[in-house]
Amino acid sequence: MTTDAAQPLDLDAYRARTGYAGPLTPTRATLEGLHLAHATHIPFENVDVLLGRPIRLDLASLQAKLVRRKRGGYCFEQNALLAAVLERVGFRVTRLAARVRYGATRLLPRTHMLLKVDVEGTPFVADVGFGADGLLHPLPLTAGAVTWQFAFSYRLTEEDGLWALQSLYRGDWRDLYVFTMEPQFPVDFEVANYYVSTHPESRFTRMLTLQLPTPEVRYVLRGRQLTVTRGQTEEIRPVTEDELGALLADPFGIELEPGTRVRFPPEDPPAP
Repeated sequence: MTTDAAQPLDLDAYRARTGYAGPLTPTRATLEGLHLAHATHIPFENVDVLLGRPIRLDLASLQAKLVRRKRGGYCFEQNALLAAVLERVGFRVTRLAARVRYGATRLLPRTHMLLKVDVEGTPFVADVGFGADGLLHPLPLTAGAVTWQFAFSYRLTEEDGLWALQSLYRGDWRDLYVFTMEPQFPVDFEVANYYVSTHPESRFTRMLTLQLPTPEVRYVLRGRQLTVTRGQTEEIRPVTEDELGALLADPFGIELEPGTRVRFPPEDPPAP
């Protein structure tokens, strides 16, 4: 099987897509710059799932979709692309899997991908694939330390080898997801990706999701509801199907092929 390291990677096109103009050396500053640029320019979205299109995780397909076609994707696509970029720059990257807890009312399978990146003697959690509630900068892999990222705060907790990423929301810490240090491989994500993109009970086959964070504001469309978050303040309003085309373009920056129309699934799903 061909590995990402053996596949062509257009770093110049990636830099243009994300707006990253800094150096390409394996330093903490480079990691932070690449992470922020990616997270704030390539939206989290599941449009292709709802259009019945396959989600491919090979590097050529990821570059074609997320870079050249100016689309977004979900965690497997986003973090697989970032991992390939980081490895090409010279970082040591370990792919990990997590169980999402945010918004969940039951135990979920390990269907989230994140990265551990070792740089300058310190391990970091890098994750540009959790949507607007996720990290803007990589997070030092240290239990208990609070990290402020613009208007948002995060920390990691650890108990018996189980790590939890938490965010501060209205004075309370809430779990986003939990993970272990067990390395994952492309075949692991192929299985999880197939479930997430095709299973009738997957939230991604049943709900339109568009998300994009910036340092000042976070935009989230889940189902028929748009939430705009500024710090601890939220503005929420309903969205009609006729508005979707304009919303895809602004604020999410998603470009679709001419004649492609996105529709809401027939029914919004219950809470996962």
